[in-house]
Amino acid sequence: MLIKSLKWYKRLNARKGRIEAGAFLVEGYKAILQIINTHPGEIIEILSTKELSPLYHNFSIRIISEDQIRSICNTKSPQGIIAVIRSPIDIYSSHLPVNVNGNILLLDDIQDPGNVGTLIRTAAAFNFVGVILTEKCADPLSPKCVQSTTGAILSLWIRRTNRYLELAEELKGSGYSLAAADVDGREAPSLLCRMDRLLLALGSEASGLSKSIIDASNYKIRIPINREKAESLNVAACGAICMHMAFQNSLS
Repeated sequence: MLIKSLKWYKRLNARKGRIEAGAFLVEGYKAILQIINTHPGEIIEILSTKELSPLYHNFSIRIISEDQIRSICNTKSPQGIIAVIRSPIDIYSSHLPVNVNGNILLLDDIQDPGNVGTLIRTAAAFNFVGVILTEKCADPLSPKCVQSTTGAILSLWIRRTNRYLELAEELKGSGYSLAAADVDGREAPSLLCRMDRLLLALGSEASGLSKSIIDASNYKIRIPINREKAESLNVAACGAICMHMAFQNSLS
């Protein structure tokens, strides 16, 4: 295997570099172990500052120094191990997967990569099958977003596209209900427990959902909170509550 320059790995921190290479970085033992257990075939290479256990011996391993791994990572305190992962080929596509089935998350202009990554991880945990992101959302393969998924980034399909409204209408045409989490909504979150084909839309904390998504929605969900003590919920917390309610339907 041709040894790549450190500059090649550093370029994976930028979207352009990831697209050119068809790869992205996953840092940390826990996240990499998750991918080993679920998608081992997507691992291109593992970089480590020390010798690894036999668990990793089926993969191409490169030992590098702590200074070298710090120069590659964006984190302040690197964990000493990075995996180079093959990017999902359809992640920036405007087409849904074939035979879509199961609950789906729609993220509207959520720009904080930590929130996007946390929501992807939560969606995977509550058995959602896919996530649709608008083009103004944080790049799901950016380092901070991937780190926030803790290895769940490959556990569902992802589409980041400017055709999200068309995809929403396509899903509605195949029997999905679009439920928008909205501060002015009238339906209770318990409604989500009764939906078999759910498209759940969440907006940014700054501006909420776009009017286009609100107008296209079948239901508008409002989470009751004590607004004298807190004006609103973090979008990741709101998403977790809604997705947990939807997950209850699969358990009943």
